[in-house]
Amino acid sequence: MALLTLSLITACTPPESPPGLKVSPSSYSMLPGWGEDGFEGVLPALLNSCKAIAKQKDDAPVGPKALGGVAGDWQAPCAAARELAAPNDPVLVKGFFERWFVPFQAEDVRGKAGLFTGYYEAEIEAAKTPDSLHIHPLYRAPKAPVTFTRAEIEAGALRGQGLEFLWLKDPVDAFFLQIQGSGIVKLNDGSEMRVGYAGNNGQAFVAIGKLMIEEGIIDRKSASMQTIRAWLRANPGKAQAMMNRNPRFIFFREVKENGPVGAMGVTLTAGRSLAVDPAFVPLGLPLWLDTTWPVDHGTIRKGQPLRRLMLAQDVGTAIKGPVRGDFFWGSGEEALAFAGSMKNAGRWFMLLPVTAAARKTLDVVDIVSSLK
Repeated sequence: MALLTLSLITACTPPESPPGLKVSPSSYSMLPGWGEDGFEGVLPALLNSCKAIAKQKDDAPVGPKALGGVAGDWQAPCAAARELAAPNDPVLVKGFFERWFVPFQAEDVRGKAGLFTGYYEAEIEAAKTPDSLHIHPLYRAPKAPVTFTRAEIEAGALRGQGLEFLWLKDPVDAFFLQIQGSGIVKLNDGSEMRVGYAGNNGQAFVAIGKLMIEEGIIDRKSASMQTIRAWLRANPGKAQAMMNRNPRFIFFREVKENGPVGAMGVTLTAGRSLAVDPAFVPLGLPLWLDTTWPVDHGTIRKGQPLRRLMLAQDVGTAIKGPVRGDFFWGSGEEALAFAGSMKNAGRWFMLLPVTAAARKTLDVVDIVSSLK
């Protein structure tokens, strides 16, 4: 299972018509900014996708309606990726994708622009045993499914079952760690531990940021991960009641990998991994992203084009729709600065393996509809 989205502000509302994904043939010359990407980290991220897809039978469909072809279509490009002489050479990496993948433009059939938010891996302080400061537990997943709400769990519904995993100082940290679904824990004995998603309580996710905007608690224009967190910390008498309005509760486990693990079961790559809606987008697929920067970055100004090659390797509770992505920015406060401010329009292009692309003969294909 994956990291959960940072989208505290965005909640899915019922569309006027059913969402669907329209896929049209394209070319690399039509990809805005293609060739300007330095492609750092792209090949390792792709090889992570390859490892997961290689575990499937050759005729297993990749994605809904085999949009990403079948697993056998990936054997040749994955083998070529492993053999690439200089995987960090942008010219070679660019040429590799042009040889082994074919771009298709992916659009919402309703004509709506795509929406891209961001998420990150939190870094928090914790203890293995409770003390006078560390009194807020993280829980392991119960053996049997539970449907207690967040309020019921916070009130002690799971107490006494030995499920307490780690203990935190700050209930707001615990809440946002659950929103992210993964984090680096700095223990009070000087050691570190990575924790990841191990399950949930079966309750629906509610975006408290949306509630806070609707009720005039925070301003829509300034709403972000940071402003929500700041309000909760500044209002300790009201914070728990507000957090309880999101009834979904997340359980954790220790993660031994050297990075957070996404829905594909592979380690995510900062700046290259994207959470998507698997009802429309095949996990593992390369996607050319065309959106904008959420904040200033060096000489880059907020709102300037952010165009790069990404890998669909994760999912998220609020990531629903044909052109809906959550950008993984990495770990720590610097990553939070990007992730917490990102809520940008954009679009993407899907890169399909050449043999899968060759079987698509229609000029325009409605690949996936939400209708069952």
